[in-house]
Amino acid sequence: MREHLPFELIAAVRFLREGLVQTLLIVVGVAVGVGVIVFMSALLAGVQANFLNRVLSTQAQVVVLPQKDASRPVRTKDGVRFVRLVQSRPQRHITVDQWRKLAALLRATPGVDVISPMASGSVFVIRGAASRTVTFQGVEPDQYFRFVTMPDQMVVGTAHLTSRDMLIGKDLSEDLGIRVADKVLLRTAEGMAETLNVAGIFDLGNKGFNERIVIGTLNTAQGLLGLVGEVSSIDLTLKDPYVANGIADELAAVRPVQADSWIRTNSQFFTAIRSQNVSSATIRASVALSVALGIASVLVVSVVQRSREIGILRAMGASRGQIMRVFLVQGGLLGLAGSFFGSALARLFLSVWQILARNPDGTPFFSIDIQTSLFAMASLLATVCGVLAAMVPALRAARLDPVVAIRG
Repeated sequence: MREHLPFELIAAVRFLREGLVQTLLIVVGVAVGVGVIVFMSALLAGVQANFLNRVLSTQAQVVVLPQKDASRPVRTKDGVRFVRLVQSRPQRHITVDQWRKLAALLRATPGVDVISPMASGSVFVIRGAASRTVTFQGVEPDQYFRFVTMPDQMVVGTAHLTSRDMLIGKDLSEDLGIRVADKVLLRTAEGMAETLNVAGIFDLGNKGFNERIVIGTLNTAQGLLGLVGEVSSIDLTLKDPYVANGIADELAAVRPVQADSWIRTNSQFFTAIRSQNVSSATIRASVALSVALGIASVLVVSVVQRSREIGILRAMGASRGQIMRVFLVQGGLLGLAGSFFGSALARLFLSVWQILARNPDGTPFFSIDIQTSLFAMASLLATVCGVLAAMVPALRAARLDPVVAIRG
């Protein structure tokens, strides 16, 4: 079988075996570098996925809102002059105009996954002598719970809602001493009131949401808030959450509505993500450069040590291209072998991390999805870096004069 192998591969393997100590050292160096790159990439992907999950667990990716009422000028006659005044907009509930027709159009919009109408407004939650101001959100549970996974976040009770039920957050329930099956009075500033049964208590891991949000059915909120047949917003989730800005801009341009995307409302989150990506990319580039320089330095030494063998091979008829390819193959083999062991090392690091990095209750900080494609990309990157690092030593070997090399 060996006689069918290319000359360049046979010579490259032989050179690597003869300098076994150097070969092992550089393979270990490449393995450590690849392990660091894969470990950091997987860890950063896990952190970002965890952040993304936390951000999107309590909000839609695009929120369609009614247009703001603009203050309008009014001309009043003052003697013989006309005075231009600006009349402030009245304080009232603003609803999405023709929301059912708009919802049908949104369902036909490419990229839109879930549409959830909402009627929301401020109410007083009254329990005995205590009261708190909260936002009452009336939703269609079948749609809303597809992106806010309320049934999975229940501390006690059920997420099943009827027109006489509501859900409250854990912090609000502790503050007011409310338990499941209690009757709670909701009252608006206009004096409208409704007594609802507490069907369940949720914990979304967001204290602000747990303290300030009460959830009921859409019909209940419309009646309590005086929005009969109307909604105050429409929540959208997308098949690709990262195109939220484009879809929001498109909606605002063609429809008389406002459209807020989760990317704009969480700009600080994306600033932090960009900073993480830049830092991680800098570290990975530095590690890759170190690996490439290590391979190059070993191969330069190999050229010097094997000048006589190279001269003999040239004298026996080996072309400059063949000699050059011998060292390019060496670089590729070193990168490939190092990437194999580096991937195994990274998997070990990630397994140890998942065991040691735990919350006080024993649950992991966040899950890390170890994708096979990440290891494949790392292997390809290490192999390419090995070949590129071998370019200078390969050119030097190919340019050796056979006579001078044999004389040594």
